[in-house]
Amino acid sequence: MSRVQAKDIRIVLVEPSHPGNIGGAARAMKTMGLADLAIVNPGRFPDPQAIWRAAGAVDVVDGARVFGRVDEAIADCGWVVGTSVRSRRVPWPVATLEQFADRLAREDLGGKPLAVLFGREDRGLSNEELECCNLHVVIPANPDYPSLNLAMAVQVVCYEILRALTRVANSDAGIEDPPAQSLPTDWDRSPATAADVAALYRHLGRVLSAIEFQDPKNPRLTMTRLRRMVARIRPDQTEVAILRGVLTRVERTLSRRPPC
Repeated sequence: MSRVQAKDIRIVLVEPSHPGNIGGAARAMKTMGLADLAIVNPGRFPDPQAIWRAAGAVDVVDGARVFGRVDEAIADCGWVVGTSVRSRRVPWPVATLEQFADRLAREDLGGKPLAVLFGREDRGLSNEELECCNLHVVIPANPDYPSLNLAMAVQVVCYEILRALTRVANSDAGIEDPPAQSLPTDWDRSPATAADVAALYRHLGRVLSAIEFQDPKNPRLTMTRLRRMVARIRPDQTEVAILRGVLTRVERTLSRRPPC
């Protein structure tokens, strides 16, 4: 079994408006042994304030990769987690920060990265971005004032990740049981990447419209609930390929039908 390591953790900042928060997040990451920083459509970056706030973590800032969209930043990831304090109309798998970190330390992602998404300073992650996530993580806070600065939120999450990784690494192999939702250690295929799953969603939506199962102009919550189901299952690459093969066969059968 290949345990998750610090090098497998990617911190993704979505549209940070202030470069100082990027530097602060980089500093928070380095203190906890993390270095993979992705930034989606930043307001100002590169910027001297990011370097100034990073202090001794300038290498993390210099190594940060900038993307135009969230799906590009997470395309190669095997597991995507979003931080959120927002309630949703359609419930999604949710864990406390401690529960998430404990589960992460026991996961086998087949060598693929894990992405942790942090939203905009003023409004967090959008519903569409949250639907890209397998799990939503909540940071316990004062219910009367739950707001955390972006760099503070990154620090808290990175601390819990390091704490869980260290605890499991130092424990005897037979002491702790893997969580119920973990993939078996002898799984025969790697987890599907975020890009694989996104392609499946597009393909599925196209077929559902073709068979008139949903109206593309008024899809309601059909795709949202199907996304939630897939996120909960976390299919592997072969399973996604099989599902897309079924959808392709449906499209071919439809194309051979005589016109009405």
